[in-house]
Amino acid sequence: MRRDKTSLLLMEQLVTLMVFALAAAICLQAFVTADRRSRAMEDREKAAVLCQNAAETLKQKAGDIPAALAELGDVGQREGFGYFVSYGEDWSEFVPDGVRTSSYTLQVRPLDSGVAGLGKAQVTAYGREKSEMKELFSLEVAWQEVTADE
Repeated sequence: MRRDKTSLLLMEQLVTLMVFALAAAICLQAFVTADRRSRAMEDREKAAVLCQNAAETLKQKAGDIPAALAELGDVGQREGFGYFVSYGEDWSEFVPDGVRTSSYTLQVRPLDSGVAGLGKAQVTAYGREKSEMKELFSLEVAWQEVTADE
């Protein structure tokens, strides 16, 4: 009789241990998911600030995209895709070396405003997710173009 009570007690302890292990696994998954979302939101906030800075600098430079982006980092250009500035993992300045790839990219693409004297551009920040770039934040900026004869 005594032996049956001992085995029942051992079984109860194993079930209790399994319940706690399951609860711990669920909590760990929740913490990992929360951390991932937190990092994604932090990246999005940094991208928003970077896009806003680029837009304000672009307005201040009266639409001179290369000059505006030169204040934000090393400027690259691809025909048809606009101007780019690359950033490393911690949003630090990144100089492409052909070996490593950037973690974040700021793109400024000129747009046609359809109005004489009004310049317009699309400012977009991208983040690398695995092997592809994902849009983090984007905004359009417009400025008044002033010519020398005005």
